[in-house]
Amino acid sequence: MADEVEELWPELSWIKDEELRRQTGETWALALKLSKLTADDLKVIPFTLKAKDCKVSFMAHKRAVVHMSRECARIMSESFGDNLPIDMDTVIAGAILADVGKLLEYDKVGGRAVVSEYGRHVRHPFSGVGLAMQCGVPDRVLHIIAAHAGEGEMVKRTVEAYIVHHTDFMSFLPFMNR
Repeated sequence: MADEVEELWPELSWIKDEELRRQTGETWALALKLSKLTADDLKVIPFTLKAKDCKVSFMAHKRAVVHMSRECARIMSESFGDNLPIDMDTVIAGAILADVGKLLEYDKVGGRAVVSEYGRHVRHPFSGVGLAMQCGVPDRVLHIIAAHAGEGEMVKRTVEAYIVHHTDFMSFLPFMNR
């Protein structure tokens, strides 16, 4: 399973903290183990079931969010320096893990992605935090998973969580208006 996760997520190598990199990869391995979806499914199923006829895959969306988050954090760090400290490893791990709970929220029926029975009751920010907690992911990254979606409107987000939240919505909302 570790090879499968590394193939899905070459961006794991961007996380300098070895323990955080391992915890992030283990969370994905656990999600794949518990999911009815395969790694190959993630490359073809739509990243959202809310946008009509969405043809963008889960992994295309996820990869865009991770790359945009890293780049936004880099630019913000260069622009604001010590006035706005940003932990790059936290941003990258949070972006990689933000939607890991969707592996439990989604199912595949007749070749189509659908909301699973579990997903009818538990949204991915909650299941994502649960999966990540089992793998020892630190609180600062759990916060990003929990706060990246609409559920996060009820909490005070960290700088890293704002970055992931906004890049996630930048690559989601345009598809809702098509």
